Amino acid sequence: MVRKTRTYSKKASSTVGRAMKKRKAGTLRSGRSGRKVKSRKQAIAIGLSEARAAGARVPKKTAKRGRKVKKGKRSTRR
Repeated sequence: MVRKTRTYSKKASSTVGRAMKKRKAGTLRSGRSGRKVKSRKQAIAIGLSEARAAGARVPKKTAKRGRKVKKGKRSTRR
């Protein structure tokens, strides 16, 4: 049986855990707007972001995909 290496370091998972506890308590706020975080996914993203900033081993962010428009398919209306 082959063991897989950890995707996230222990430091990263503890940072995410701390962010989840803050969300549960209602004290976790998002960056620029300062709004209260309600979503679980957003809390995880904030925790991973903080771990990245602290230098923990976290995989790189996935690139957002934009919509690609083929040259021949552009609309002619303006």
